[in-house]
Amino acid sequence: MIGAACRRACTVMATAALLAAASPAPVAAADERAPNVELRGPKGQRQRLADFRGKIVLLEIWASWCPDCKVLFPALDRLSREFKSRGVEVIAVNVDEHRKNADAFLKTQDYQMRVMFDPRARVADTFAAPGVPASYLIDARGMIRFAHAGWDETADATYRREIMTLLDEWRESPNRN
Repeated sequence: MIGAACRRACTVMATAALLAAASPAPVAAADERAPNVELRGPKGQRQRLADFRGKIVLLEIWASWCPDCKVLFPALDRLSREFKSRGVEVIAVNVDEHRKNADAFLKTQDYQMRVMFDPRARVADTFAAPGVPASYLIDARGMIRFAHAGWDETADATYRREIMTLLDEWRESPNRN
C-alpha cells in the first residue's frame, strides 16, 4: 500500500511533468496589482517587490530540478543584460526546498540577473503559480500585465515582445513613475 507521503510526492511529480510539457500559456492574472511579496537575496537580505516600483519587472519562479527552468535560466539572463539599462529588472525566484541544490545549479551558470530564494514557495503561492516555471511581467506601476506557465521555444520572443510593449507604454506615459 502506498503511503500518504509517497502519494503526495507522486502527485507533485506528475503535476511537474505536465507543467514541464506545457507551452508558456498565458495564465489569468493580467491587470491585477502585483502582491508586495518579500524576497530573500543570496545572503538573506530582504527586499519587497514594491522596492522595484518604477521599473518593469520580469519575475520568474523556477527550481533547479526543473528541466525547462534550466533551459530558460540563461535566456532570462540574456534578457536581463539586454534590458537592465532601460529600466527592466529580471528577478529569478528559486523555490528549491534545499538551498544547496539551487547553489549547485547556480555554480554552473554565468549570470548577472537578480536571483532570490524562497524555499517555502510563499511567492509562488501568493502569485498562485500553477508550477514552475511561471513568469509574471509587472509594469512600472506594479500591475501584473502578462503571466505565463511553462516554457517552449517561443518564450524568449514572447517575453521580448511583452517587455517592448511595456517599455513603449512607459515611454509614452505622461505620468512616469
